[in-house]
Amino acid sequence: MGFLAHPELTKEQGGHSGNYGYLDQNAALKWVRDNIARFGGDPDKVVITGQSFGAGSVAAQIFSPLSKGLFRGAMLSSGCNFIGDPVPLAAGEQIGLDLQKRLGAADLAALRNVPADRILAQQSESQVGVSVQGVRAPAVIDGYFFVANKADTLAQKLGSDVPIIASSNGDDLDAGRSPLTRTRTVADYEAAARKMYGADADAFLKLYPVKTDAHVRAAAHAAAAEAGFLQAHRACGLQQAKFNSSATYVDLFTRRHPYAPGVTFPDQDTATVGAYHTADVPYWFNTMDKYNGIRVTRNWTAYDRDLSETMMSALIGLAQTGSPRSAKLDWPAWSEANPRYVEFGDAVSVRAMPLTRMDWQVAHPPTIQPAAAGPVRPRD
Repeated sequence: MGFLAHPELTKEQGGHSGNYGYLDQNAALKWVRDNIARFGGDPDKVVITGQSFGAGSVAAQIFSPLSKGLFRGAMLSSGCNFIGDPVPLAAGEQIGLDLQKRLGAADLAALRNVPADRILAQQSESQVGVSVQGVRAPAVIDGYFFVANKADTLAQKLGSDVPIIASSNGDDLDAGRSPLTRTRTVADYEAAARKMYGADADAFLKLYPVKTDAHVRAAAHAAAAEAGFLQAHRACGLQQAKFNSSATYVDLFTRRHPYAPGVTFPDQDTATVGAYHTADVPYWFNTMDKYNGIRVTRNWTAYDRDLSETMMSALIGLAQTGSPRSAKLDWPAWSEANPRYVEFGDAVSVRAMPLTRMDWQVAHPPTIQPAAAGPVRPRD
């Protein structure tokens, strides 16, 4: 319902259809521009943020000419999506025709009279452990919200040239999908590496060595991140540097939530969980106490609250000045020549991407591709 294109909708709307979810976001941004001053805000100091699919939404607004000038900065958490294009409008329209056929509707008027639950029943679904093979409506290059692929949008400067924060977590989706992070011993780690890299395994193990079982977790997670979100952040930084004048700032959130003793969850093992997908969100927005609204699940410390203040100050700085630097944090801009990023962990530190290792991973994709481990959870 948020993205379906259809030939009759295209005709009705003057040559474009689809992307309605993104258009809703664009309408909200326009509302903020037109009204935020009445609430004490500054329409010239708007920052947009999004996590996971929301990070994809932020990227969509960056690449849409319709949203140009509506924000001065952006933060993309768990997914910096500057590569990967919407499909052509015709391909999206064909999916709309497929849905029409599945529903047995004669035309657009008939489609509009189909109850919403019947439409949703046709949707491809993978949440809460469910697996439904159905229709998935993609974003489309409709000539209205998206007018070109991402490379051409950057080259022709059709989108927004704004500073970005590319963020992810130490135990994010990239860690969950890696066979290496499911190993616990040196023997298992090396066996997994040999299955993944075959004849190149010795080179991999030289780059990501483990001497004892205690070293396995750190090495496995480093390898996963450097092939996953850190690689994606680097790609965004390279695109920014090539086509835009604005800076890229990168961070990795590794702080483990301080769980209350004895607390249990059906989809999370508090004894082994790290900085999971979405773990950073309450720190960016100071919503940590919401986790204790029904029962106590976290014993937040003074350090956690100070870390949240530091991260919020970065977003405020991005809005106020176009840079996340603040009195609490000297955050360097990322560049290929100086690929520094901030780690928000048990301490706040500045680290450098190991580009040699990352280049090796790009040049040596695993022969056994990582796969999602288990059912997709609601927060994923």
